[in-house]
Amino acid sequence: MGNRENTIKNLLLSEFSPSVLKIVNESYMHNVPEGSESHFKLVIVSDEFKNLSNVKRHQEVYKVLGEVMKSIHALSIHSFDNEEYKNNPMILDSPNCVNK
Repeated sequence: MGNRENTIKNLLLSEFSPSVLKIVNESYMHNVPEGSESHFKLVIVSDEFKNLSNVKRHQEVYKVLGEVMKSIHALSIHSFDNEEYKNNPMILDSPNCVNK
C-alpha cells in the first residue's frame, strides 16, 4: 500500500467507520509511470450514507479527502449503506485507459 492510498484509508476509516472499505490503486491501467498513485477505485459501505443521494455521498467523500484530492487524477466511488450492500454488492469493473 502506497502513502497516498494509506492516507485515503485512514481518512475514510476515521470519518465513516465503514463495515467495508476497499481501495484499489488502478493507476497501472493508465498511461502513468510505474508506482503511480493517481487513479483509484473506492468501495465504501457505511450507514453514514443512509438516505443520502449518490451525489451527496460523493460530496461527503470528497470533503473528507480534502487536500488529497488535489493529487488524485481519478477516483471511482462506489458507496453504499449496509442494507444496500447486503442486497446488491455488485461492483462494476473499471475500463482500461484508451491511451495505454
